[in-house]
Amino acid sequence: MKVKKRITILIIALCLILLLANLGSLTRLLYPAKYVDHIKKYAAQYEVDPYLIMSIIKTESNFQSDAVSNKNASGLMQIIEPTALWLADKMELQDFHYENITDPELNIQMGCYYIRYLLDIYEDNEENATAAYNAGEGTVNRWLADKEYSADGKTLHTIPYPETRHYINKLKNNRKMYQLLYKIQPAG
Repeated sequence: MKVKKRITILIIALCLILLLANLGSLTRLLYPAKYVDHIKKYAAQYEVDPYLIMSIIKTESNFQSDAVSNKNASGLMQIIEPTALWLADKMELQDFHYENITDPELNIQMGCYYIRYLLDIYEDNEENATAAYNAGEGTVNRWLADKEYSADGKTLHTIPYPETRHYINKLKNNRKMYQLLYKIQPAG
């Protein structure tokens, strides 16, 4: 009986060693990093943190380029049609068709441009910008104008939508994981 118990303990110990030795690989399965060249290119072009973009993509679509939300947002960065059409106009994209929004490169380009736009609007306040990415610019502007949510009109001390609060927390956690798991060299 003692031999059987020792063998069981030895097998468990070996399994734990193998698990720990491969923890990084297993974690990378949970935190994929696809389309890194596109992310680096457009993050650099629009001067946004590539880890922020990766965390948005992870949170929005889990890197599934054909993802469609229950609100009909599409692609890696989950862009709805009216926003995509507005972005295409601002970006002066020729022959833009919303059906192409699931193209990874186009989606990442538009998403990076949009994040840069929101960062500019909110004076590089990432929490405001990403809250607006999730809840809409008009919604965040209303929150900022309300003393219940913002004492200074520039920083949100409370995000009233539970979904948006959860979204911001997921972005922060995902970004930390991507920073730990991947070394992203600047494009160029």
